[in-house]
Amino acid sequence: MICLGAHVDQTDPIAEARAMGATAVQFFLGDPQGWKGPRVDYAGGTEKLKADAEAAGIELWVHAPYVINLASTNNRIRIPSRKSLQQQVTAAAEIGAKGVIVHGGHVGKDDDAAVGFDNWRKAVDGLDMACPILIENTAGGANAMARHLERIDQLWSTIASASDADKVGFCLDTCHAHAGGEELVGLVERIKGITGRIDLVHCNDSRDAFDSGADRHANLGQGQVDPEGLVEVVRLAGASVVLETPGDAQVHSLELDYLKEQLA
Repeated sequence: MICLGAHVDQTDPIAEARAMGATAVQFFLGDPQGWKGPRVDYAGGTEKLKADAEAAGIELWVHAPYVINLASTNNRIRIPSRKSLQQQVTAAAEIGAKGVIVHGGHVGKDDDAAVGFDNWRKAVDGLDMACPILIENTAGGANAMARHLERIDQLWSTIASASDADKVGFCLDTCHAHAGGEELVGLVERIKGITGRIDLVHCNDSRDAFDSGADRHANLGQGQVDPEGLVEVVRLAGASVVLETPGDAQVHSLELDYLKEQLA
């Protein structure tokens, strides 16, 4: 049975999961746009959150801050990115999270992409992988590490030699794939042919056109993503699914019901 859920506020993710009938939730441990270390806002703290999630049978997923860019050739970005990701991984392990999702990042338009891939390898090599990390495909960026499949292939090949490379998973975002110029039909097979795995699906519609490069999520059925391709990704990935769409628990409950119907 596929675990289905949504991105929620971390204050009480268990209550939010129950409100929408979810068995998985994703949240930030702090400011997604800043460098401050992670924090746990759940009443009772880290151990209580871990225990309550286990008792409720709810998967926890942590999304790393957006500012992290492990590929960057800029030391003032890359070095704090490594530190921040390590903090996120350590904190995620303490709450019993299944993994930490981190964007693939990018290098400057005039930089050699190979340097970015190797920076990723070095970052993975240096991580104390108490919790798996999942690299997420991105929607835009001319010199992105994980927008197009050929780049994902280069990234995966490069990090393969890092220690604990087997603890690096993949998060497939349907909005990002659509906006990044990758057709959803057949995408699961193509991705697994490169990475050998898909560990999480971010199931999102897109406000923008195919290959637009724009990362703007829409509610399921209200955007420009091919609905058949989206359902195919969810069905074939064999991974937990998290919505990152606008709205509250009621809206997400309806979207999850729609997915359940499609998967029945």
